[in-house]
Amino acid sequence: MKITAVIPARYASTRFPGKALAEIDGRPMIQHVYERAVQSKLVGRVIVATDDPRIADAVSTFGGEAIMTSTGHETGTDRLAEVAAGLDSDIIVNVQGDEPLIDPAIIDLALQPFLEEADLQMGTVKTRIKCLHDFLSPNVVKVVTDNRGDALYFSRSPLPFFRDKWKDLKDESFCCGKLLCYKHVGLYVYRRDFLLKFAALPATFLEISEKLEQLRAIENGIKIRVVETEFESIGVDTPDDLLKAQEQYRKLKKRM
Repeated sequence: MKITAVIPARYASTRFPGKALAEIDGRPMIQHVYERAVQSKLVGRVIVATDDPRIADAVSTFGGEAIMTSTGHETGTDRLAEVAAGLDSDIIVNVQGDEPLIDPAIIDLALQPFLEEADLQMGTVKTRIKCLHDFLSPNVVKVVTDNRGDALYFSRSPLPFFRDKWKDLKDESFCCGKLLCYKHVGLYVYRRDFLLKFAALPATFLEISEKLEQLRAIENGIKIRVVETEFESIGVDTPDDLLKAQEQYRKLKKRM
């Protein structure tokens, strides 16, 4: 089975232009993501998909592989699908270009169900919410799943709604496990053929409402397997997020 990780990376980010090239410990963020994806035991090839020659040049400089894509894509999925159309891979992993500290083991964890279930078309990852701030924040996407681990819904709103405990929500309730809820980690796995069909589907009502592409799959009756991990994601969407990622990297480096 051929597995390729594709890292969509654009320069014109609304909240943080050029963030793919922002440095962490003297290296651009896209290099950190690339090098971590390469460490996956199941991924055979890693590609950066970009529409900007500055990012492509940076990837070439550190010895990575980049493919130039259209500047007209509205979503990372569209960019991913353009690259996937030219590959003979069986499975495509979408590794977010703003996750410089992604654990390679998480990629393998997300891939594992696809090695065991031939009919599985799409998968992603979740981790426990441990503080009230994350539970209430619209910037933290929440997910609920069924007993098998397939997604029921994703939302920027608090999910689920703890009706009997809403007035007494506190950090300790999440930390000790009394209130189980999960945030979505933005890593996706697709069967290649499904990805091409998925990208061609029109945007749906819930997707547009929540600004979450994965809801397009749910609205079209596609199951999304969601595996759980203890990994704490640090997505870099703003300069402040970059400072947090730099600090976390320094802590990790000291342990090595």
